[in-house]
Amino acid sequence: MFWIFSYGTLRQPEVQIGVFGRRLEGEPDALSGYITRLQRVTDPEVIALSGSAEHAALSETNNPRDEVAGWAFAVSEAELLLSDAYEAASRYRRTPVRLKSGRDALVYVLDD
Repeated sequence: MFWIFSYGTLRQPEVQIGVFGRRLEGEPDALSGYITRLQRVTDPEVIALSGSAEHAALSETNNPRDEVAGWAFAVSEAELLLSDAYEAASRYRRTPVRLKSGRDALVYVLDD
């Protein structure tokens, strides 16, 4: 099992069902030292699934007072690969982080 931290579209039930074929189970959590900004996406399938051409993207600030709220979701290895494919279409890559709860998770950041 892997934990992924979602601060954007992976929190949407319709995106979860479209990507994973089910609603994910998880818990609220947060990521310190980051803020979000909007990023335009162009992949028509991602836009159709999420309902938006603008998605949140993380920006690291290294300021522990900055915090992004989201959800930690438990996924299988196969589901992690499905998540990678969904996020890669918008030029996001996964990176390991430690959440406010102390849980180690993977989060998607913009691949600049």
